[in-house]
Amino acid sequence: MEHVDSRAAAVEGSWARGRLLAALAVLVAVLLLFHGLVPNAVGNLGSLLETFLPWLGLAVPVLLGLSLLRRSALGAVAVALPATVWAVVFGGLLLPAGPGAAHDLTVLQHNVDDENPDPAGTARALATAGADLIALEELTPDALPAYQAVLASGYPHHAVVGTVGLWSEHPITDTRPVDIKPADLKADWNRGLRSTVRMPSGDVAVYVAHLPSIRLGLPDGLTSGRRDESAAALGAALAAERLDRVILLGDLNGTLDDRGLAPVTSRLTPAEGGFSWPAEFPLARIDHVMTRAATPAATWPLPATGSDHLPIAVGLDLGPSR
Repeated sequence: MEHVDSRAAAVEGSWARGRLLAALAVLVAVLLLFHGLVPNAVGNLGSLLETFLPWLGLAVPVLLGLSLLRRSALGAVAVALPATVWAVVFGGLLLPAGPGAAHDLTVLQHNVDDENPDPAGTARALATAGADLIALEELTPDALPAYQAVLASGYPHHAVVGTVGLWSEHPITDTRPVDIKPADLKADWNRGLRSTVRMPSGDVAVYVAHLPSIRLGLPDGLTSGRRDESAAALGAALAAERLDRVILLGDLNGTLDDRGLAPVTSRLTPAEGGFSWPAEFPLARIDHVMTRAATPAATWPLPATGSDHLPIAVGLDLGPSR
């Protein structure tokens, strides 16, 4: 009888222990679902959370391990809540990525890195990807000739403004800069372009943009003012675009969950899936393809190049031009 009582006491104790772990598990689930409620007033904590939101799932194995060490049934059961939420919200990121079914157009987005040691090798890798359009950022004057030389045969049409460029199998017209420069930066800062690509099914407005980087450090936390200002300017340009079909390709230095990109993401349909940065161990997707009057059908990362970003390819279904 004493043995039975001790077992019952142990079971009861396992449900009494680990209340803090259970509370943390509930907090993780709440943050995953309601991250938009976290304010930016102190250190831009909301945007910081949203930038690395998928990686909040790492708390699940940590909390589970601690619950097992504590022999806490309460903690172990509570961990199922954030695990389930993460699986619903981000589980698709674990599925194999690839071109999938046939689509009308393949576009490729890549920040090639201004310190890339092998621009010609990077260009050759991109040229074999089978994309119809290639958008590049961080093009330096020294590296640009290498990209032009390698891509010329497969992509006879191209446009470059500042440090961003677009290569196309189809004719390009009406290229112009897009002013997304934050007010406090120098006049020669050019990271946006807009071109008309003459597709067989009709004209498409293609934007290439590279928003300013965000910074993380003390005492200010996440600093994203320039990025947010640039995103607002890009959003205004997209809102004023007269062509029905629009494709935006670029390094936006933020994830789709980041509220700082709302001026852009609220106007376009993003291609979801896959991480792009840093190339060695991707933690976030900051390289994006977004569309209007076209549907992203598949997204897949390409193998690493000499850049600190992975190239991202997206298959698009083009609706009829209106």
